[in-house]
Amino acid sequence: MNNLFRPLIVIFVVLTAVTGLAYPAVMTAFGQAAFHEKANGSLIEQNGKVVGSQLIGQQFDAPQYIWGRLSATNPMPYNPQASGGSNLGPNNPVLLDEIKGRLAALKEAGTDMSKPVPVDLVTSSGSGLDPEISPAAAAYQIERVAQARHLAPNDVQALVERYTTGRQFGVLGEPRVNVLKLNLALDEMTRG
Repeated sequence: MNNLFRPLIVIFVVLTAVTGLAYPAVMTAFGQAAFHEKANGSLIEQNGKVVGSQLIGQQFDAPQYIWGRLSATNPMPYNPQASGGSNLGPNNPVLLDEIKGRLAALKEAGTDMSKPVPVDLVTSSGSGLDPEISPAAAAYQIERVAQARHLAPNDVQALVERYTTGRQFGVLGEPRVNVLKLNLALDEMTRG
């Protein structure tokens, strides 16, 4: 019986050491060396203080800010521990109520509602954490933000264009705007 258990224990210890210790240590070291910023969460710092991540959206609902997509996480918006889509179908009354609520909030904040509202301003993303919106969704909010900050709309438009990222490798995905980066730039412009 001892001859049977000894090889099993040796295999268990060796595989635990390789897959549980060595492999994770090598991958962590490689990630830190080759992709340091991404391996540490793509954090955004301002004045030496972490203010967010490029990868996780934040709640902005004041009129002077560009608003991102709705968050599907509960009970707190943009909670990475509760990531997941709402899975609400287009005829679900809960989804329709969320859309109506967001439209009312946009109107109350002073957004010009005479133009069609970009869909990403009234729906949540698949993860509920999306940090980016379409350039159309950012452009839709320029007048409101410019008025709230006492800036020329052209200045806000220039910032939106500056913070618009094109398709990856020129073909993958869609152009997008990181909401946190843009709002930090707007704060800098207003302070400066």
